[in-house]
Amino acid sequence: MSETKRKKGEDGDGRQARLRSLAAVDEVLREPAVQGLLGRYPRALVVDAVRAVLDRLRADILAAGEAGEASAAQAADLTPGALVPWVERLLQVAVTPSLRRVINATGVVVHTNLGRALLPQTAVDAVVTAASGYTDLEYSLARGDRASRQDHVHDVLCTVTGAEDALAVNNNAAAVLLALAATARGGEVLVARGQLVEIGDGFRIPDILRESGAELVEVGTTNRTYLKDFEAAWTDRTRAILRVHTSNYRIVGFTTEPALDELATLAHDRGALLVDDLGSGALAGLELFAEEPALTDSIAAGCDIVTFSGDKLLGGPQAGLAVGRAAAIDAMRRHPLARALRIDKLDLAALDAVLRLYLDPERAVAEIPTLEALAAPLDEVRGRAGRLRESLVGAGVSEDRLELVETVARAGAGALPVTEVPSVAVAAAVPAAEADARAELLRRGAPAVVCRVHDGRLLFDLRAVRDAEVEDLAGAALLALI
Repeated sequence: MSETKRKKGEDGDGRQARLRSLAAVDEVLREPAVQGLLGRYPRALVVDAVRAVLDRLRADILAAGEAGEASAAQAADLTPGALVPWVERLLQVAVTPSLRRVINATGVVVHTNLGRALLPQTAVDAVVTAASGYTDLEYSLARGDRASRQDHVHDVLCTVTGAEDALAVNNNAAAVLLALAATARGGEVLVARGQLVEIGDGFRIPDILRESGAELVEVGTTNRTYLKDFEAAWTDRTRAILRVHTSNYRIVGFTTEPALDELATLAHDRGALLVDDLGSGALAGLELFAEEPALTDSIAAGCDIVTFSGDKLLGGPQAGLAVGRAAAIDAMRRHPLARALRIDKLDLAALDAVLRLYLDPERAVAEIPTLEALAAPLDEVRGRAGRLRESLVGAGVSEDRLELVETVARAGAGALPVTEVPSVAVAAAVPAAEADARAELLRRGAPAVVCRVHDGRLLFDLRAVRDAEVEDLAGAALLALI
């Protein structure tokens, strides 16, 4: 027998021995420590956890044997008592809510992967009220009969946007889908070629149009589209013009596009509608938002439907808002998809509270966390960075390892893609080969911290970190720096 065959035979024998040494489910369940777990968790859940641990160990042994490598299971004690800590850990994970608190030290204020906009306290309180008891969600307390959930935000939406009518659904993609399905199904919708955007996670404007039952007609070129291009593309099947704000990128240089009022006149003269998808939905009058198209301008230009997100630059919960002319919004309200896409009561409660802050623009900027973070003076951000550095030095981190650096923050969520927001970060020196591992340690902490790794250093950007979070950030960062 060759040496190779003999070695494989020995490995196979060892693998089979390890598999035979695995405890049975009943053996693990008879362990005294497992009896304690059965007192804390449902029996079926404990049994499933035991089976999951055994299945994982069995698969690990087989996979490592086939690859000719050692594994954790190969070296582990596989007796019933030794498996109990694994079972307990799996049970703890199973019953612990998955969503965790994160301190956002990335410098991206409306971070899509971290939940986008933070809610102001008034909105948090409104959510608690809606979640913890019965509410008049679809009930008129004055009349004593059924009402619409839209009543709670309709008037304030019309007030802050200047629109005739308004509707809230579960996100902006849903608002665009509903708008096109209700007004253009079976017909053609004209869209400038440079506006056929992908709005995130693989969802594209052409896909939404297709699902709405309308047919996409591309107009013009990528960088230059004229009113005459829309006129030339018009047929007796044209039902709408869709203007899509390219909020997540910019085409600069040799560019042209028709003004909204020109498109509105063309559409209305020919018995069609103008739908304007603004995406980010900036309502606040911040200088930073100068490059964002103003929602009120879209209404004034004659758009029939204007759609935008609730959880981007508006600073509210996930929602899709559609405002505009009464006939068009009413068609959306009466469409069968409206119920499938409707906003839930918790988001509705938060949205109601956020919109009412906009009745006082100064209060909105002061109390809505997204606006507050974006509008904060650089000296204020620098002050937070200084406090973080002082806390870390006071806890024993060498001053030489910590540097305040000027950085560039971003609005995030596809908004203001070329706008740089000045910021300040604490750059913490760590062994270069360990930077990624230290960042992972931060993400696994409590609270979790997400920061940037740049030039082998951990970069804690303070633009999106609130004052109340600085000490918690210092405590969490300390674990990765000691």
